[in-house]
Amino acid sequence: MEKVTYGTPTRFGYELLRDHVLPSILGTHEEDILYWLGKELARKFPIFSLDELSSFFAEAGWGLLLIEKTSKHESFYTLKDDDEHLNIQERNFQLEAGFIAEQHQKINGVLTECFGEKQVKSAGSHVLFHVKWDLKSKI
Repeated sequence: MEKVTYGTPTRFGYELLRDHVLPSILGTHEEDILYWLGKELARKFPIFSLDELSSFFAEAGWGLLLIEKTSKHESFYTLKDDDEHLNIQERNFQLEAGFIAEQHQKINGVLTECFGEKQVKSAGSHVLFHVKWDLKSKI
């Protein structure tokens, strides 16, 4: 009998879970549940500075996250497909949105939400995350 060796999980294995198994299990509640799972992941894997968000995304294999703009009440991030594995046209990005929202909320101490919008273009797709907080709603 041939010995089977196991190595590092593959991108294919991740895609099977993310793009096929989770949507089947979560059904019509996929977006809501993934958002709250992203918030839970942020609690389990806290960052200590918002500058660490991009590094976390890269290490998690979630893509290239770039800060575009920050003001008193909001921030904008762009998630780019650094090696064409994000499946932006088909995938739901609520997990990432929840993660970003919770990290901002923890660091800033105010109620925070994040919304992701897919920008699908022939020259290259990306996801724009809009993070908004209320300075009057302390946590």
